Amino acid sequence: MSHSASESRATLADYRTALTAPGSRGPVIASLLARLPIAMVGISALLYVQRETGSFATAGLISAAMLIGVALGAVLQGRLIDRFGPTKPLLITVTVFSAGIATLVFAIESHAPTWILLIPAAIAGMAEPSVGSASRALWTRLLPPGPARNAAFSYEAISMEVFFVLGPGFAGLLVAAPWAGTGMIIGSGIQVVGTVLFALSPKVRGWTAAEKAKRSMLGALASPGMRTLALAVLGFGIVIGFVEVAVPASATNAGFPAMGGLLLSAWSISSVAFGVAYSMRPFPTPIGQRLPVLLGVFAVLVALLALPSNLWTLAIGMLFAGALITPQSATHSTMIEVVAPKGTAAEAFGWVLTAVTLGLAFGQSISGYLVEHHGPGSAFIAAGIAGLLVAAALWKLRGTVRPFEPQVTASETELVGAVA
Repeated sequence: MSHSASESRATLADYRTALTAPGSRGPVIASLLARLPIAMVGISALLYVQRETGSFATAGLISAAMLIGVALGAVLQGRLIDRFGPTKPLLITVTVFSAGIATLVFAIESHAPTWILLIPAAIAGMAEPSVGSASRALWTRLLPPGPARNAAFSYEAISMEVFFVLGPGFAGLLVAAPWAGTGMIIGSGIQVVGTVLFALSPKVRGWTAAEKAKRSMLGALASPGMRTLALAVLGFGIVIGFVEVAVPASATNAGFPAMGGLLLSAWSISSVAFGVAYSMRPFPTPIGQRLPVLLGVFAVLVALLALPSNLWTLAIGMLFAGALITPQSATHSTMIEVVAPKGTAAEAFGWVLTAVTLGLAFGQSISGYLVEHHGPGSAFIAAGIAGLLVAAALWKLRGTVRPFEPQVTASETELVGAVA
C-alpha cells in the first residue's frame, strides 16, 4: 500500500461504501457481537471475584492474569490467522476460551485458592478470540486501497472505543443481579456466538491462507516501521493507564467516587465524536509524522489535567484530551497497511493489542503509586512527561514509517538471475 493511499481523507460516503461492500454485512454484524463484550468480560470477572471473595486484591490479580493472557495470545492468534486463515484458529480458540471461562466459574464457586483461579483466568485471556485482528485484516480483502478502506479502519477504531465505553457500564449493571457471575457469563456467551458467526461467514471461510513464503522469526516485527508503531501504541497505552487511575482518584478525593467512571466516559464520548471528523481531515498529512504529533499533543493535554481545581473543570479538560484517542487508534490501524510485512496484517494488529495492553498495565501500576503518595495531579504530570518522551523518540524514528522491503540475500539474487 502506498503512502498516498494511507494519507487520503475519508468522507461519510466512504463509510457507507465500506459498510455496504459486497459480503461485508455478515462479518460486520458478527464482529460487532464478538467485540461488544470485549471490555465487559474482564470487568465482570473482577467484580464477580470481589463479591465472592470479598477481596479487591484477589480480584485485581485475576484481572491482571486475564490481561497478561490477552497480551500473550493476541500475537500468537494473529500469526495463526495470517498463516491458516481465520476460521480454524477462531473456532479452536473460542472453544478453549469457553472452557477457560467455565473452569473459572467452577473454581470461583468452589472457593478455590487464588493460585488456582489464576490458571483458568490466564487461559481464558490467552484464548479470547482475536476477532478484532481478523475483522481489521478482512477489510484488505473486501476493499481496494483508498478512502473507503481507510474509513473501514476508522470504523474499527471508533467501534472499539464505543465498546470500551459500553462494556464497563453493562458490567456494573449486571453485577447487581442475584448471581454475581451473570455479567461474565452473558458477556462471554455473546462473544462466543459472535465469534462463531464471524468465523463461519462466507467471506471469512473463503479467506485463503497466506502463501507459504520464507518468514522472519520476528514476524511482523521484522519491519522497522512496525517496531516504531509498537512503540507508539505502547506510549499511548501508558498515558491512558495513568489517567484511568488518576481520574477516579480525583473523583474520590472530591467526595464523589461515582463520578470517576462518568468522567472516563466523557473523554471516550469526545473521542468517538472527534474520531469521525479526524478521518475526514487527518493531520499532519505525512502519515509518518502523525504518531509523534498526535501522541505529543495528547500528552500535553493530559498533563494539563493536573491544573483543574474541581470536577467540572476536570471534565472539560477530559473532553479536550479525549478528542485525540480515536484519531490515534485509527492512525495505528491505518499505519499497519504501510509498515507490516506482506501477509502479517493480523499478527501486526495483535502486536498493537499487546503493546497497548502492556502500556495500560505499566501506566496503571505507576499511577497507583503516585496517586497514593503524591496525589492525582502528579500522575497527570507523569503521564504527560512519559508521553512526550515517547513522542520525541517517535519523531526521530519517523523515517522508518515506510513500506517494508525484505532484504534479499546474495544467494537469492543469484538464484533469480539463474532462473531468468
